[in-house]
Amino acid sequence: MTRPGMIALGLIGLVLAGWEGAVRIWAVPVFILPSPSRILETAVVQAPLILPHAAVTGAEIVLGIVLALITAIPLAVVMFAKPVLEKALSPFLVASQAIPVFALAPLLVIWLGYGMASKVFMAWIIIFFPITVSLLQGLKSCDPEYRTLFILMGSSFFKTLTLLYWPWALPQFFAGLRVGVSVATIGAVIGEWVGAQQGLGFLMIQSNARLQTPLVFAAILWLAAMGLLLWSLVGRLEKKIITWTS
Repeated sequence: MTRPGMIALGLIGLVLAGWEGAVRIWAVPVFILPSPSRILETAVVQAPLILPHAAVTGAEIVLGIVLALITAIPLAVVMFAKPVLEKALSPFLVASQAIPVFALAPLLVIWLGYGMASKVFMAWIIIFFPITVSLLQGLKSCDPEYRTLFILMGSSFFKTLTLLYWPWALPQFFAGLRVGVSVATIGAVIGEWVGAQQGLGFLMIQSNARLQTPLVFAAILWLAAMGLLLWSLVGRLEKKIITWTS
């Protein structure tokens, strides 16, 4: 393990040890703040209950990511090719992020129902923006001298896009994708909080109403694990695709 990784693990261990000690010393009631050991025990013991809900939330997140990629990549390319469209659409992109997701969630539940569709759409709203903006900036950051070279060689826009602009923008694209997948859980869970019949957000609301605080924290732990897994998968994919910068 690398030195930064060891330092990170050491800091996490220190925080957890302090948390565990404080809860035990001051005898904090479990329904107010459970100890890390109690949370971990609940996450393992209650896995048969948590896993089906985690599978639903995971499916919502993955579908939101796929939908974001399908829409964000073409839009970024079109905005890059037509700067007029970029100026026209930029206010709408910013507005989509300026509106609190809590304000949109009830409307989406009314429009799309209590099923998976409203949660997927919520995840898409959050993931879509960083991918679009990062890819657009990556395309625009291409060296002008390379652009001129391709023009002098008579290359079409599509060929220049595939051979120059897209490879050039990949690092920033993956940076935006990593941001998107790391916050994707927010949209899905908020949608489940507002109205759902299953999912980790639904489980958290139900557990909180029953003062089952360890189960709430266990669901949060599973969400964090899902976010870290997605972040790691995107990082590995980036290393496999972008080989010329390593």
